[in-house]
Formats: sequence, C-alpha cells, structure tokens
Amino acid sequence: MSGQVVACSPQEVGSLFLFEKLSDEQLGRLCAQGRVELFQPGPVYAEGDPAICFYVMIEGAVVLSRRVGGDDVEVIRTSQPGVYGGAMQAYLGDRVPQVYNNSMRVTEPTRFFVLPAEVFADVVREWFPMAVHLLEGLFFGTKNTQAMIGQRERLLALGSLSAGLTHELNNPAAAAVRATATLRERVAKMRRKLGLIAEGPFSRDVLARLVEIQERTAERVAKAPALSPLEASDREDTLTDWLEDHGVEQAWQLAPTFVQAGVDVDWLEQVAAAVDQEILPNAVGWLNYTIETELLMNEIEDSTTRISHLVDAAKQYSQLDRAPYRVVDVHELLDSTLLMLSGKIGRGIEVVKEYDRTLPPVPAYPAELNQVWTNLVDNAVSAMNSAGGQGTLTVRTALHNEQLLVEFRDTGPGVPPEIRDRIFDPFFTTKPVGEGTGLGLDISWRIVVNKHHGALRVESVPGDTRFQVLLPLTAETPDEEPV
Repeated sequence: MSGQVVACSPQEVGSLFLFEKLSDEQLGRLCAQGRVELFQPGPVYAEGDPAICFYVMIEGAVVLSRRVGGDDVEVIRTSQPGVYGGAMQAYLGDRVPQVYNNSMRVTEPTRFFVLPAEVFADVVREWFPMAVHLLEGLFFGTKNTQAMIGQRERLLALGSLSAGLTHELNNPAAAAVRATATLRERVAKMRRKLGLIAEGPFSRDVLARLVEIQERTAERVAKAPALSPLEASDREDTLTDWLEDHGVEQAWQLAPTFVQAGVDVDWLEQVAAAVDQEILPNAVGWLNYTIETELLMNEIEDSTTRISHLVDAAKQYSQLDRAPYRVVDVHELLDSTLLMLSGKIGRGIEVVKEYDRTLPPVPAYPAELNQVWTNLVDNAVSAMNSAGGQGTLTVRTALHNEQLLVEFRDTGPGVPPEIRDRIFDPFFTTKPVGEGTGLGLDISWRIVVNKHHGALRVESVPGDTRFQVLLPLTAETPDEEPV
C-alpha cells in the first residue's frame, strides 16, 4: 500500500520527537532519501508482509493491530504526532526475518514521513552506532532469555513428569517381577504334581485325557467371565462344597482360583470322570497349578503391556522421533499428556474426556502443544488440590468458528476477576513460593498465539474455570522463532 507523495519539509520532520535532536544536515538527508506520503483512510501495511518502510506519523490518526487466531486485535489507536511503526528492526539486517510485526491502518487522511528500510538501517547504524550495539544486545539477549526460560520450563515439566512416569512404570514392573517369582514356584510344584500322577497306575488314554483337560482349562482362563462379588462368592461356596465332598484338601483355598478361571462344577465333574477317585485330589491340584500359571502369565502380560503403553505415551509426549512441525491428531497428544500426568492428577480428581473424534488432524508443533496441555492440566490440578484435592477435570474438543477448540475445564475455586488480566504475564503466579515459575501460561500463550496463530483465553467463575485453546485447521507459514 502506498499513499500520495507530498512535499517534505526538514523543519516539519525535525519537529517530530524522534528527529528533534538532529542537525539541519541530517534532516536534509532524511528528506532527500525519504518522503512524505498522504494516506486516505484504510490500510497502510499488513502483518507478515515484507517490512520495506519505516513510518513516522506527522498528523492524522493511526491504528495498530495484531492477529490473534483469526481476529485482528487492536493494540494502539492514537493521534499523537511522532508515533512510528513498520521496519523498526531493519538495522538487524538479515539476521532476523524482516516482516511487519503488526498491521497499520489510518482512520482519517494521515501524513507519514516514510523512510525505505535500507535507508533507515543505514542512518541508524551511522548516526547511532553505540545505540545500535545496545539494541542488538537487547534484542538477541531477550530472545536468548526467552529460549532459556522456555527450556527451563520444559525441564521443570519434564522433571515432574519423570517422577510421575517412574511411579507409573514401577507399579507394573514390580507386579511383573512378583508374578514371575510366583510363576517359577508354581511351575516347580506342577512338575512335582505331574510326577505323582505319572507314578500312578494310569493308562496312556487316561493321561491323554488329563492333558486334554489341562489344555482346555487353560483356554477357559482366557475366556473367564467377569463376575460381581456376590456371584463370585456364591460360586466359591458351591465349588468348595464339591471339592470337600470329593476329598480335596484345602478346598476353600482352591475355590477362589477356580472361580477366577471360569471353572465350575460341571468342569470338575469331567475331571472326576477322567481319573480314579484316589488320584482325583492330585489331578485337581495339578489343574490348580495350571490355572495359577495361566493367571500369572496373564498378569505378566498385562504388566508388560502397561509398561509398553507408558513408553509409547512418553515417546508420543516428547515427540523425540517425530518431525517438529507436522499434521497431528490432537486427541493422541491429549491422551499421551494425560497418561504422563496420571500420577500427578491423583485419584481424587476424575478425568472426563469429551472428544469430537470427527475433527480433522491439524498442522502443529506437537511437542510444544504437549507442553501447553501440561501447563493447563497442571494449573487445573493445582487449583482443585487447593480446594481439597477433589474435583473433575474435563478435556473437551470441538469445532468452533472454523477452528479446533481444546478446552480444559476444572471445578476448582476459579480465577479471581482482579487477577484475570494478569495470569498470562511472565512471572505472575498464585502458587506458593517454590511451586511455580509464573511462566507456564506466558509460554503457553506464545506457543499457541505466536507459533500456531491461534488463541488462548480463559473463562472463570467459582467451580467452573475453562481454559480454551483455538487452533487453525489449515497450515500457515510456521513461525520458527523461539518461544
């Protein structure tokens, strides 16, 4: 966008506060290499376009805005002569992307003094060399600080997650170790029991029937129905009576195992029909060890599967083996984060998932979105813990105004109105000293808004606080700057 070029007066340019200390020679150079343009109401430049000019308003009215999600949010509206915008970082050259960081429009006929970006860069470096060095140090130092803060926040989250993951992994690992030790003992007893059976006066056909019954019993374990406590108790009583009637010792100890495996009286009658009465107790004991062995192997399989799922969730959460920017299903990211945080969430907080599985995958930085989910879940859990450690965390996804909505809703005490405008500020926290950095929401905001061109907002009343993340459904140019 360009305006109508009009006469440039060095005296008028010198009246603007940016240039009031310049010499007549310097003002003359500015007018010679720059120009004055008159813009009618409308846009001057757009956010994201190549930054080719530096603008200083002489008279008129200007509005600066930033894109947040799909909306342009007004950040400045002023008629103050001397306000400036445009290629303000031209002095940094190609070390940073030279694009407009906001959009400018005028609401009435407005005159600007306009310098081409390369001229602005030259005069700043030539006339203010010390200031340029200071500004360069401030600019890159701030970016390095932001990167270090982001890394620090990620490390803090990783430390918290590592503790939870260690706890979650330890439970199934310990169960697998216990089951393995017990399995070794049961297999040894089963071998001895088989030896006792083999010493008896059995024909090959009888032994073959016993082996067949053993195999079919093992199959029943895999298909055992789930019983209510009352149903299980009734079946245990029935089996205990049958075992005692047939001379089986410690029937009350065997009955619960048989019930767990889905074995009933009819099945035991088949065992009794296959062997003589005197060997029946040994045969039943042998089947008991078979059932215990199958149940223990099931426990080991369940434990190792749980470990595998946790490892997969850790890989999904960290995204270590994935491209940093790709199309992702947010539900996979949410599930991995909730699983990683399950130890921290605790049993007093119920997690409810209200997913719209019809939502399409979206282009994103998945590892950084996982960091956003972590921060929002952690804040929700902390809020509910402060109110007694009980509550409900609802994670909802939906389509909202052609954007993907991810909402985290908690039943905590809420965000007081007087601090609601400050919660996204760096270093602002309501957590006790040592428990929060005050950076989680600030980093989350920059990840969602700056890197994904989305929006992050909060709605809160006591008992109902909702943090909402809105993400574009289609790809925009990825922002590679550190958050």
